[in-house]
Amino acid sequence: MPENEAIQDTDAELIEVLKSLKTNIKIFGCGGSGSNTITRIMEEGIQGADVIAANTDAQALLLTQARKKILLGKRTTRGLGAGAIPQVGEMSAREAEQEINAAVEGADIVFVTAGMGGGTGTGSAHVVAEIAKNAGALVISVVTTPFTSEGVMRKENALWGLEKLKEKSDTIVVIPNDKLLQLVPRLPLNEAFRFADEILMQSIKGLTEMVTRPGLVNLDFNDLKTVMKDGGTAMIGIGQSGSQDRAHDAANKAMNSPLLDLEISSATSAIVSVTGSSNMSVEEAHVVLEEVGKRINPNARIIWGARIDDSMKNDIKVLAILVGAKNKYV
Repeated sequence: MPENEAIQDTDAELIEVLKSLKTNIKIFGCGGSGSNTITRIMEEGIQGADVIAANTDAQALLLTQARKKILLGKRTTRGLGAGAIPQVGEMSAREAEQEINAAVEGADIVFVTAGMGGGTGTGSAHVVAEIAKNAGALVISVVTTPFTSEGVMRKENALWGLEKLKEKSDTIVVIPNDKLLQLVPRLPLNEAFRFADEILMQSIKGLTEMVTRPGLVNLDFNDLKTVMKDGGTAMIGIGQSGSQDRAHDAANKAMNSPLLDLEISSATSAIVSVTGSSNMSVEEAHVVLEEVGKRINPNARIIWGARIDDSMKNDIKVLAILVGAKNKYV
C-alpha cells in the first residue's frame, strides 16, 4: 500500500475514534432563573452541548431560547407557574419524569442550573439531578442563592432546595447573590439579577468548553470526572485583567473574588480555566496556576485548561472552581 494511502487510512481511523470519544453534555435550566441562564448561553453561543429549559410557567418558557423545552406540571400547574412553592415545583417535575429522562439519555455530563428560593427551580432541580444521575451522568449543579432583600421565605426555600440538590449532585457550585453585590454594588436590583444570570452562564460555558473546545492545554471528560465525581460542594472565582502583569492580576482577582465565600485553603481540588488571545503564552498560564496553588491545600489536585479567544484582545480571564471546601450554604 502506498504511504499516502496508509496515512489516509490511519487518519480516517483516528477520526472515528475521536467521534466515539466525544463527550455528550446536556445543560438543563430549571425554573425562571435557570431558563434565563439558558437563554444567555444560547445568545452567547456554546460549542458541544445540548441546551434544555424546563419551567412550569408556559409564557416564560415560550420566551426562553433553548434547543429543547419541557413544560413541567401540565396537570399540576397548567402552565401558570409554581406560586413560589418548591413542593409544587417538585410535583411538577415528577409529573414530567419521562420527558426529563428522555432529555438526559446518553449524557456523560449534565449541568443543572437554577436560582434557589422560588418554586419551580428550587423544587425541580434536584429531580432533574436525580434522574440524570440514575441515567449514569456526572451531575454538576450550578445555582444561586437569593438576595437578602428577597426575604426570609425565599431564604428558607433555598436552604430546603440546596439540601436536596446536594444529595442528588456529584458537585454543587453555589453562587451567593449577596456576594455579587460586592462586585457591582451600585447596580439596580433588576440589573443585579441579570448579572447573576451572566455569572451562571460564564461558569457553565467555561466548564463545558474546557472539555469541548480545542486549546493550548485541553481537558477531557475523565479529567473533569476525577475532580467532580462525588466532589461535594464547590464555589467559583472569576478574574480578568489586561495589565502588564495580567496573568498574576487575573489569578489574584479570581482567588480574592467575593464569590469564593469559603475557607479557600480547605479545598481538596481545583479546576482552573485560563482564556486569552493568541498572544497569551503557556508561561502566563503557569503563573496563574502558581497563584492558585499558593492559596489552596498544598496536597490539592489541580487540573487546568488554557484556551485561545481573540475577542479577549489583551486580557486574560481566569475561572477557578474550588471543590471540596466547606461553606455555609450547603
